[in-house]
Formats: sequence, structure tokens, C-alpha cells
Amino acid sequence: MSFQTRDGRDWTPQYLITIDAKKCIGCGRCFKVCGRDVMTLKGINEEGELIELDNGDDEEIEKKIMVLDDQGACIGCGACARVCPADCQTHVSAAAETA
Repeated sequence: MSFQTRDGRDWTPQYLITIDAKKCIGCGRCFKVCGRDVMTLKGINEEGELIELDNGDDEEIEKKIMVLDDQGACIGCGACARVCPADCQTHVSAAAETA
């Protein structure tokens, strides 16, 4: 499958497939540049379990991280990777996914 930009230049989307919870610093930069709601911010408690942030129990949260919320919504633009200071994301080429 061939991918092209609007003016016909070759382009290969790089889809976000994972976010490394150990590397992620929860800064939210990737979330802010993504217009597709691919990621969401969650908390990690002392047991290492993901918890929602809207429950009001900030005392239970050891760390905040970004997690994939709707992986299928990713268009492969790569904006999230460009703004991530922790290099915690893994992307896969669209060409590899269609092969």
C-alpha cells in the first residue's frame, strides 16, 4: 500500500502502539498535540495498578502517566513522538502493518 501527502509526496505514517510506563513522566505534551484522543492520563498507585484520575484520591497516586486510550484513532502523524521529552513511545510503520 502506498501513502501520499495531499500534494502527492510519498509518506509513511508511524502509528503509536505502546507507551513505556517506566519512562513516561506524565507531562501531557503528547496529549496536547494529539487531536484524535489516542491517549489519556492515568495514575499509578503503590501496587503499580492504573487508576482513574477523576476519583479525587490523589494520595493514592504514586505517578501519573499517559496510556493508550484509543489506539485505532491514531493517524500516524508523529506529533506525539516529536514533543515527548522522555522518548517513551513506540511507533510502527504503516507499511509494516499492511505487509
